[in-house]
Amino acid sequence: MKVIFLQDVKGQGKKGEVKDLSEGYVRNFLLPKKLVKEATDSNVKTLDAQKRSEDKRKEQEKLDAQELGKKLEELTVKVVGKAGEGGRLFGAISSKQVAQGLEDQYKIKVDKRKLEMDAIRALGVTQIKVKLHNEVTVTLKVHVVEE
Repeated sequence: MKVIFLQDVKGQGKKGEVKDLSEGYVRNFLLPKKLVKEATDSNVKTLDAQKRSEDKRKEQEKLDAQELGKKLEELTVKVVGKAGEGGRLFGAISSKQVAQGLEDQYKIKVDKRKLEMDAIRALGVTQIKVKLHNEVTVTLKVHVVEE
């Protein structure tokens, strides 16, 4: 019996997959638990339409990330910190401070978890990586100035 998986079933298939399974297993176990539905023509067409819309949405997310990435590469975020002799900071500049500076100065909201950086411990310009999407990673310049 051909079925479409509505959820991942260990050892059988993943969500959205169409597979041929034994009728008893399907009728007695998978259908009552609503893990699968029968693969009729209309159900298969619906699945295809859902996959197309999901692909379109993912492509749009990628394009938006690339557009934001182009903007971020041109920017330099200024962050203020207290420093001692030799340009060493008291404490460090964290990803939270960089994200807040980006929002305050340019009105661009980026989640601090997308900033791939170690704490900045010195004055000057530092380049950090920003992962906006699985396939889009850009470089952002952070200028740390003394208070």
